[in-house]
Amino acid sequence: MTEPDRKDDDIEPVLRNFEQEFGPRREGEPPVYGEARPIAPPSYRLALPFEPVRAVWVLLALNIAIFAIPALLQIFRVTINGIPIDDLLFALGQKENQAIYDGQYYRFITSMFLHAGLLHIGFNAWALYVLGPESERIYGTPRFLALYFLAGLAGGVASYLRSPIAAVGASGAIFGLIGGLAAFYYSSRKLLGEISRQQLGSLITVIMINLFIGFSTPRIDNNAHIGGLVSGALVGWLLAPRFELDDRLFPPRIVRRGLAWGWAGTLAVLALLVLLVKTMYPPIQ
Repeated sequence: MTEPDRKDDDIEPVLRNFEQEFGPRREGEPPVYGEARPIAPPSYRLALPFEPVRAVWVLLALNIAIFAIPALLQIFRVTINGIPIDDLLFALGQKENQAIYDGQYYRFITSMFLHAGLLHIGFNAWALYVLGPESERIYGTPRFLALYFLAGLAGGVASYLRSPIAAVGASGAIFGLIGGLAAFYYSSRKLLGEISRQQLGSLITVIMINLFIGFSTPRIDNNAHIGGLVSGALVGWLLAPRFELDDRLFPPRIVRRGLAWGWAGTLAVLALLVLLVKTMYPPIQ
């Protein structure tokens, strides 16, 4: 069976189209009537499975509301049960080494919601507003709360063990969120690529600037910052979701997975902090 004859008038348009797309034929090549090319695989824009943001707004409201209590009392010169306004932060639960050593361990948590002035609450509220929603979207509410409170606790423990000065503020927890975000972007660097590198660079810059400010200002307790940062990075790595591409579905999608022992490791961090508080003698003024 022979191929049917082709007229030159039918071939010329095909050759012209081929040469426009692939360049002119080299001398000696046989005539080309078409080109078989592989079909490019389809491309997709896949969204990361983020979680809704709820707890951040509650924490932000609590920090602002609790700050407003002593601030308003100071403005109106009000005392509570005869307690002078200068002692009100102590009464509300600031970090005080002697009181904690005597068994008032609740101060590690209550001090996270107290602030010494408008600039202090303003900076921490702004930082929580910027970092909190992204952290909760990535980690989900239960893991976000574990990260926030464990970092705040670790910051308080570091301050307790290293500094005799009374302290208040959510800075340890805020630095914990920075450490947690850095841990997530580092663990997701293969999937997110350039985005992870950019975010890690920005977070490292923020860390360096804030630690420099802390070391340059005597009133700032950098022990709490470093304790919160280290704890946040560790707990963040333990609890960070590992996003993976599930190509068993069509179209494929990204699914959340976590370390099988992530929560167990987080409880181990908590146990270590409790052990340090129970066995170490803090500096006392």
